[in-house]
Amino acid sequence: MKPTMMFAVIMIAVIILMTSFDLSLTPTVPIKLSESVAPNALFVCPAANSFWDNLSQGFQILKKPALITFLFSFMLLIVVWSWALYQNLLKDKFNRDAFKKPWAYTKLLFWAGAIVLLLLYTPNHFRMVRITGVSGEWVLCENNTPGARAVRAAAVHP
Repeated sequence: MKPTMMFAVIMIAVIILMTSFDLSLTPTVPIKLSESVAPNALFVCPAANSFWDNLSQGFQILKKPALITFLFSFMLLIVVWSWALYQNLLKDKFNRDAFKKPWAYTKLLFWAGAIVLLLLYTPNHFRMVRITGVSGEWVLCENNTPGARAVRAAAVHP
């Protein structure tokens, strides 16, 4: 494997692991709340714009058809590989050319599936919320996000 390919694979694995387990390189300073208030509080941050929320809501309609299409394509991939193996068994010799199309289809399905499923199943961290009694656009955020404010959970509405 070429060094650049190995570097790309390692970086993708590191990024996936860091985002999956919420690891960060910078230290975070959480907002301290009293024990009596903590279970009833949500943290909100001012929203820069609503583009990502609208994009995420637009993708939600495509979630089920995309998953069905991906699974159907995966079943077709199994059939294509099986057919190539069957043709080699019939001829009783290994023909490398019979596997070029299944391998190309495998790579295409993998990368298309990875990109589409990442777009569809990434959590929407930019979901706009309304706060009773406060104007402006807000998003839910973590207690250690710069600009975070603690509000009563009952006052936050989607």
